[in-house]
Amino acid sequence: MTDSVIKPTLLIRHYSTLTPYLDRFQEMKNFTEQRDEHASDQLWILQHPAVLTQGQSGKPEHILIPSDLPVVQTDRGGQVTWHGPGQMVIYFMLDLNRLKWNVRTLVSFAEQLMIDLLKKYGIDGYAKPDAPGVYVEGRKFGSLGFKIRRGRSYHGLALNIDCDLSGFHTINPCGYAGLEMVRLNDLLENYPNFNQVSLDIIDYFKNTDYFSEIQVISE
Repeated sequence: MTDSVIKPTLLIRHYSTLTPYLDRFQEMKNFTEQRDEHASDQLWILQHPAVLTQGQSGKPEHILIPSDLPVVQTDRGGQVTWHGPGQMVIYFMLDLNRLKWNVRTLVSFAEQLMIDLLKKYGIDGYAKPDAPGVYVEGRKFGSLGFKIRRGRSYHGLALNIDCDLSGFHTINPCGYAGLEMVRLNDLLENYPNFNQVSLDIIDYFKNTDYFSEIQVISE
């Protein structure tokens, strides 16, 4: 006889306006620190005002050109990246132990989500074993970086919809010199906007078999 698996519930918070990076960073840290084994998992879909974020082991030399962009030291994995309007950020506050996932499962799920999203729009994307993220013809479409604390994740992924790429030109994106970024509006003439991509992400999670119930809150 095997133990029955109790699936968690998922709360998806969808922000329709720009939300400050530091506010969300502190909030997800607090949530992860304070949650217990009964807390619902959460997924946040949002956009930030322009900011550079440096990973836990990030090297300052990957910021190539000083600018007026704020630089925030974070506790996620990875090197420096840019966030800003027109880029979708998705934060995963998941209890990996409850889902019976390890870090590799989480990373693979996040990459597959972006690959499947691109496929929905008729674009072939792929992951690289030696450079986390999702790529289209050698250019990087989506980045990811997580923090795991006591078996629970926070931080997440960022994918480019119609953002200004100039912020990436001041850095080695994710620590890779000369890495070119790509956006949906570079790949599609009639590309889906932030709200449409949000709906597609929400539908994607509703079609998984990991959660017993999904609640969506617009903020």
